[in-house]
Amino acid sequence: MNAVLLGLFIYVALQVVLGLVVARGIRDEDDYLLAGRRLGYGLATLSCFATWFGAETCVGAAGAVYQRGLSGTCADPFGYGGCLLLMGLVFAAPLWRRRLTTLADLFRQRYSPGVERLATLLMVPTSVIWAAAQVRAFAQVLDTAAHLGLLKAVSLATAVAIFYTGFGGMRADVLTDFIQGVVIVLGLVVLWVAVFPSGTELQAAWQAIDPTRLELFGGYRHGFELLEAWAIPICGSVVAQELVARVLATRSLRVAQCSALLGGGLYIAVGLIPVWFGLVGTQWFPELQQAEQVLPLMAQRHLPTLLYILFAGALVSAILSTVDSTLLAAAALTAHNLILPIRPGLTERSKVRLSRAGVVVFGLVAWGLALGAGSILELVQNASAFGSAGIFALVVLGLFTRLGGAASAYAALVAGLGVWLWGRFIAQWSCAYLAALGAAFGAYALVAWWSWLMRPHRTGVASSWPGTRPDSCGATLSQAPCNLAGEVNQGTREQA
Repeated sequence: MNAVLLGLFIYVALQVVLGLVVARGIRDEDDYLLAGRRLGYGLATLSCFATWFGAETCVGAAGAVYQRGLSGTCADPFGYGGCLLLMGLVFAAPLWRRRLTTLADLFRQRYSPGVERLATLLMVPTSVIWAAAQVRAFAQVLDTAAHLGLLKAVSLATAVAIFYTGFGGMRADVLTDFIQGVVIVLGLVVLWVAVFPSGTELQAAWQAIDPTRLELFGGYRHGFELLEAWAIPICGSVVAQELVARVLATRSLRVAQCSALLGGGLYIAVGLIPVWFGLVGTQWFPELQQAEQVLPLMAQRHLPTLLYILFAGALVSAILSTVDSTLLAAAALTAHNLILPIRPGLTERSKVRLSRAGVVVFGLVAWGLALGAGSILELVQNASAFGSAGIFALVVLGLFTRLGGAASAYAALVAGLGVWLWGRFIAQWSCAYLAALGAAFGAYALVAWWSWLMRPHRTGVASSWPGTRPDSCGATLSQAPCNLAGEVNQGTREQA
């Protein structure tokens, strides 16, 4: 075992031990999935940053910029950083006020249990595909350090991810996120200083860059392709369970908003470092066969063994901080929104065991996807786009308008997914996600309007808004929008 692999083993082992220690304090589902709803500014901010700062930011974004210049980096760090900022500015407050456990709970409150289940079935694959991207990146780090080969590296990475995530839940997740966030920043800063110890080297590298590689909005045939590149990370990820869970786990509304904003700013600032290395990487490695190896190879070339171990630990931190969140999100949605409604008598201990079993199952699915994937960035983009057009429409229209009910929600989910699948894999549209967003919002509005036209207009029935219906507070939404103010009657499961 070489020194780098030994260092990685010790680092990961310490993370696992911390997870096991924290797991001893888990008493119920709220502790396991939302860390008891007690996160403060520090833990919440670094958890938002570290969860989003995954393999696609370090390895994937550097590889994309290496191949296409700055035009390959709309998604990272700007798109996903913008997603965190949008959450803090727009969505954090109304989501936090509802006291949800998962995002799918919103769809049960606002629409129906059937919409909740369908939305869950669309959200779970997103988390699993994202987990597969992190597993594949972890495998690349192991392969670079120990030359294990893809199968062995992916299998070992999956085993570590499952074991690491299964025990600690959200409480261990946010504590390790804090450590991993610090290590990520230190590792990238150390690499920057090693490659560019003075302004002379930095200036020389800048002057050697081909000007065509500096076009941020170049490489797109038309404006819709550019909008597509920005819409996928922003609209597709702002409604991800991984991010929503961190907002819901905070101790106050102000913490929820500020932690997302601070995490987004930190994400963009630190995310520019891998972008820079991808931009100048052609000067050291002009003909790489695997572009996503540019960042690990840069570190291997410029860092001594001890500092390379720190950098490899930073990469592993970026990966683990995301993979545990994705597997936990998939397990939470499945256990809380699909299984618990048909098994309402489960004890709190059984609920936690059920979520842990979900981590194992989805970890194995991620292993299979990681083996067959083409690239990390491709996995992440598919994860952000899969089914999220309809989810985004339901969240926006459900939180901020009185339009529509269950029928509108079903139409939006089916239309969004169907149009994206057709456009992405059959018709090969360059703007499949934009088309899916348009289809989801259009289908929602059309069905809401049709439902309003078909309903009898009797005295005492609210008809000033298409698709209005009585809400859980006993009044029509057009008369008393109490659920928009955050005073929501919780379902029986939340009260229990």
